Amino acid sequence: MQRRDFLKKTGLLTIGSLLSTTLANAQIEPLKKGDTVLILGAGIAGLTAAYKLSKKGFKVIVLEARNRIGGRIFTYSFSETPNLYAELGAEWIGESHKEIRKLCDELGLKTIKHQYKIDLLLQEQHMQSKQTQIDSAWEEKMKQIFKNFEKLSEKEKKKLDTVSWWRFLMENGIPEQELLIRELNDSTDFGESIRQVSAYAALSEYAESSDFNEMDYQIVGGNSQIINALSEKIAKENILLNKKVSTIIQENQKVKVICDDKTFFEGHKIICTLPTFAISNIHWQPHLPHLKQEAISQLLYSRIIKTQLLFKERFWNRDDFAVNTDSVSHFIFHTSQKQNNSEKGILTSYATGDKAFLLSRMNKTQQAKYVIEALKPIFGDKQQLFEQGVSYYWGTDIYTQGAYAIYNINQWFGLKNILAQPFKNILFAGEYIGEWQGFMEGAVQTALNCVDAIS
Repeated sequence: MQRRDFLKKTGLLTIGSLLSTTLANAQIEPLKKGDTVLILGAGIAGLTAAYKLSKKGFKVIVLEARNRIGGRIFTYSFSETPNLYAELGAEWIGESHKEIRKLCDELGLKTIKHQYKIDLLLQEQHMQSKQTQIDSAWEEKMKQIFKNFEKLSEKEKKKLDTVSWWRFLMENGIPEQELLIRELNDSTDFGESIRQVSAYAALSEYAESSDFNEMDYQIVGGNSQIINALSEKIAKENILLNKKVSTIIQENQKVKVICDDKTFFEGHKIICTLPTFAISNIHWQPHLPHLKQEAISQLLYSRIIKTQLLFKERFWNRDDFAVNTDSVSHFIFHTSQKQNNSEKGILTSYATGDKAFLLSRMNKTQQAKYVIEALKPIFGDKQQLFEQGVSYYWGTDIYTQGAYAIYNINQWFGLKNILAQPFKNILFAGEYIGEWQGFMEGAVQTALNCVDAIS
């Protein structure tokens, strides 16, 4: 059963993230050929919308506050090894992510399997993935919980949203060791501790996911390839950088966007793909509805830091190497997997929440030291093989204040639907309101829904 079917069956689409129905019910006036759409944000949602609309004969203008396109897709190459690349932003395309995979095919981009066998490193004790066994009784109980999830009543679903994933697991008798492992594993999915995640949000994620938890594919050449390909299709003169939106005015069935540099643009519709922090800093005329303002202020984004370390050789000796640790470096994996044209290799440390914040306060040398120290129980001291590192902390990104949205306790039901609601001639898109929230797929899905609604 695919996730869309699963979400329909559990009622999630009708309550939490049914953007397409939300748009359909809003009775949005469709565009006429030649009309202008202003698209805010040149990430994958904004560029997908612009590409699809331009194909249909509409004029598009994409306004991007940064000095680069891509948003939270950010492929990086060390200058000494341009043939190797790593992702400082969005990483994976899942087996179930149909829309972005279809878009890659349409643009002539190849994807490659990029899966891991995840080891554990707890209190400096290393267990390979094949050695990590879940308590058999607990494993059976979890299978039953996932199975029962599909049959829950509306009232039971809403009750799940009132407790954290951590509390739910505790109340169901999870063994202490299994709780520790779930905290380490699941916090990499949500970007914060499972004490902050709605039990409903967690169950809707884990009850239907690929065997590798949607960590299945990457785009050959780096995920920024899809950004570059989309921008080429749109025509670069229609994508304007360094255009931070300060004011949006709606009057007489037209929209006007004023930027910080005093330039302004007029059109018939806006597709806003900005994260909620950026939306909250815009002056709206007329004001956004009160409920929407509240929803925007309530939704937080996860704190994640990605630290890329370049080594002279791939001492880990496994293309699919990954290890989840109880160290501050958290989740460490081989990011240059299947980039076999170099003896050198890149390991990524992916840390979330408080760990990410602690690492963000260190310089690059200290960050690298922590990752190398964390790996010492497995490989010994490999400091001599380390060449250089780079990191990006999304928790203080000036446009997002986080990597991706996290739905906390009591937020899943209602909050998503409010955030997805159009406002007059403005539609909203982005991973934070997608079925596959937190993934590139969610951003693409919502962009396509907006395009369908107005064209």
